[in-house]
Amino acid sequence: MAPTHYPTAWDDPASRRAWTKLIGCAVLGQILWVAAWVGLLASYVILSATWTLWLFFVPLLYTFYRVFLQRIYIGTALHARRILREHPWQVFEDLASDVGNLPGVRPGYVWLQLPDPQAPTEHVTMVMHSHVRSMWWGRLSKRASPHRKVQVRQIWFAGDPRVAGVIAVPGPRHFYVLTQTVKNSTNPESRPEESMEL
Repeated sequence: MAPTHYPTAWDDPASRRAWTKLIGCAVLGQILWVAAWVGLLASYVILSATWTLWLFFVPLLYTFYRVFLQRIYIGTALHARRILREHPWQVFEDLASDVGNLPGVRPGYVWLQLPDPQAPTEHVTMVMHSHVRSMWWGRLSKRASPHRKVQVRQIWFAGDPRVAGVIAVPGPRHFYVLTQTVKNSTNPESRPEESMEL
């Protein structure tokens, strides 16, 4: 059965498998970043030499940051599940998209335009917050090579672009959660509160 024929995206077994991988990576990341932080701290205490302060300071700081950042990924995965349970997949091809180059969108931010559910001739712009996890979606850029552009020619979307949604490439793969904070479909700038890609 095609993914668009299921009542909701969650009813598609492939979507549930992709989500399980998404939450599994988020939880595993939480465990590993905590273990890395504890391991680095223990190494620093055991060695307790002054020169080791500089050797361990940056990795300790980064792992501490990732311990708290990972919670956001877990929360975003749970948010994705709520969206997938409520909305079916919609398939779009060759959506208007780019990186920057749109009034109201910051340079370097990836955006795409989806049809407004209330007015199909109008579009809602969704913007991916600039983050390392949005780099893969930079293939939406007009400047991307044809080979890379092919990977995002077809996009699956579940949700309401005026509120929130999950985008993916066929499979589904590379989940990315977008949340609109501006509900005005004519406003080109949207500020997603949370995002995650797999």
